[in-house]
Amino acid sequence: MKVIDVINPQRINKAPDKTIVLLSDGNFIEQGFIIRKIQLCLYLQKYDEKLGPYSLLTVSVETDKGEIEMTYDEGYRGKNALEEAAGFLTSNLGLSSLILRSIIQLKTELEKVKT
Repeated sequence: MKVIDVINPQRINKAPDKTIVLLSDGNFIEQGFIIRKIQLCLYLQKYDEKLGPYSLLTVSVETDKGEIEMTYDEGYRGKNALEEAAGFLTSNLGLSSLILRSIIQLKTELEKVKT
């Protein structure tokens, strides 16, 4: 099961313009979910002459019970938006908050399917 938690899923209805894998081949367990892969994805939405690229950053978390892709950040974040976000996440314990947020949302969606 893949869950898309983006306000307008059509905005990511294509391959990402760029991705960075933050965790792969993982055996990290959180609340009964085995976290296999986490990646940050960049979708360029538009370009403004003064402000530069408008970026939509999503995080994709793959577990043994499903996958979720959700909005991480968006806006005019500059040319290195993806790399800066990845650096922030890996240096400031951001991965654990991403994992928790993802698991909570994935659990919610899985419960909806059961009922």
